[in-house]
Amino acid sequence: MTRSVAIICALAAGLLVGLQPPANASMSQYVGDFGAAVVSMAISLIIATVLLFGFGHPARLSGLAHFHPEWLIGAVGGVAVVTVGLVTVRPLGAGAVVAILVAGQLVVSVLSDQLGWFGTHHPLTLVRGGGVLLVVAGTVLITRG
Repeated sequence: MTRSVAIICALAAGLLVGLQPPANASMSQYVGDFGAAVVSMAISLIIATVLLFGFGHPARLSGLAHFHPEWLIGAVGGVAVVTVGLVTVRPLGAGAVVAILVAGQLVVSVLSDQLGWFGTHHPLTLVRGGGVLLVVAGTVLITRG
């Protein structure tokens, strides 16, 4: 995948994620907070399964024989984003929730890049650090009451 296509895909996913907390919170009025989280994750599982069998390589799931506990972080993070997003959108608003989630994701992911966690290494440069500070400053401005 080219860098340009990767940026477009990430932006498109980000646009969807920006609507995730209010959409799930709306559903929760009918099925409860945890019910909405379960329904959202179940639909996600169905879509991911269709993508795996339609475009992926299901046989590669045999690699789970070498399971590493740190792989659980992705699943726990997904549940946290869905559940925390839908219960915090009412008091904070979608913009604030997404800003806080993105700021947290950015801080820890830049740290992960710097330290080479999970096999990727992208050093923290002055420009990247400045970008993190700008996102954190934007989050502070968005979340001010």
